Amino acid sequence: MCHLHTFKDIINKTILNSENKNKALELNPNVSVDCVIFGFDFDQLHCLLIDSGLSKSTGRSRLAVPGDLIYDNETLDEAANRVLKELTGIDNIYLEQVGAFGDPNRMGKESDKEWLKSMRAEPDARVITVAYFSLVKMNDFNPEASSFAESAGWAPIKEIDELAFDHYEILQCALKQLKRKIKIQPIGFNLLPQKFTLSQLHKLYESILNKPLDKRNFRRKILNLQILTPLNEKQIGVPHKPSQLFEFNEENYQKLSSEGFDNFGF
Repeated sequence: MCHLHTFKDIINKTILNSENKNKALELNPNVSVDCVIFGFDFDQLHCLLIDSGLSKSTGRSRLAVPGDLIYDNETLDEAANRVLKELTGIDNIYLEQVGAFGDPNRMGKESDKEWLKSMRAEPDARVITVAYFSLVKMNDFNPEASSFAESAGWAPIKEIDELAFDHYEILQCALKQLKRKIKIQPIGFNLLPQKFTLSQLHKLYESILNKPLDKRNFRRKILNLQILTPLNEKQIGVPHKPSQLFEFNEENYQKLSSEGFDNFGF
């Protein structure tokens, strides 16, 4: 009887563990994460968008920022990293939380309801999303859509005027946070290759802040921060006089990233 009781305990424990595992792997119908991924092509700021197919109600593609419901056993950060990996093939990148979006009507557009009915087990469930923004070097990645996304690609920020759900609002909030953050912490290196010119860095700041910056004043201020190391290298294969290349001084950068600074005055 003792051995039989032990065997039953093992069976019951196995069943319980299996049930708990399945429960942990279930998607929470009420909480999601959405990720605004920024990239820079040396000319203008871009955002990575996914296309989830044509909408029957509008006849147009449903463009959105990458996102999905979270699993019950995930933290928000884990869910955001999973979404980036699953939908774009991108991982180990700069990631920062923007905030929560929970308007009861955030999924009220007809095209959104139509898509939810075709994709979600509980299409009418109210979903609160936690948004993040990420910074990537565009040339380092070739995004490949997966899951429910039919394609993924870069779009210039200035050309985006409508997105699914409330993703346009989320994009604007992420952009506002990026503008504020780049003035106090030198996070721009996440959008640039290892080696870059001062002109490319200057253009990056102009693109993010969406305004012209005096070149001489910008260079003076950025060099005074001592986060750049000049290299004995110049550009190759450019149609103009090649410019000197720089790279970020990692040690000084990390110090300023943790402490912040407030002397740009942009």
